[in-house]
Amino acid sequence: MKETRLNEANKTIGRPVTLKKNKEFAFVYRKGAGKASKVLVCICAKSRRSGVRVGFVVSKKIGNSVTRNLVRRRMKEAYRSLCAEISGDYGIIFVARSGIEDSDYKRILHDMRFLLRKQNLLPKEEQ
Repeated sequence: MKETRLNEANKTIGRPVTLKKNKEFAFVYRKGAGKASKVLVCICAKSRRSGVRVGFVVSKKIGNSVTRNLVRRRMKEAYRSLCAEISGDYGIIFVARSGIEDSDYKRILHDMRFLLRKQNLLPKEEQ
């Protein structure tokens, strides 16, 4: 009950509830299905916990710590703009691929929206 209220409050604030423990990440990796774009990979699994929990992974292959943190901040901000549209109980991991360090916020947001639609977490675009 407390966690549900936490998710509802975070949607209005725009702060995502994150995966923190190794076993939470391992569960999503083990049970989830992945979809990929040029600069991002999205792994999504139906969760036992209520609400949507998200994790962001940027490996050392991307660059130095300044570059990795910049990429992580851009990914988090892109997710913040989309998280209000996602409903259900899911664990989501976004993994940065090489080449993302040259991408701007709009490209990351576009790819994130595309991947969430492929995972059927966002409604399809009307044409």
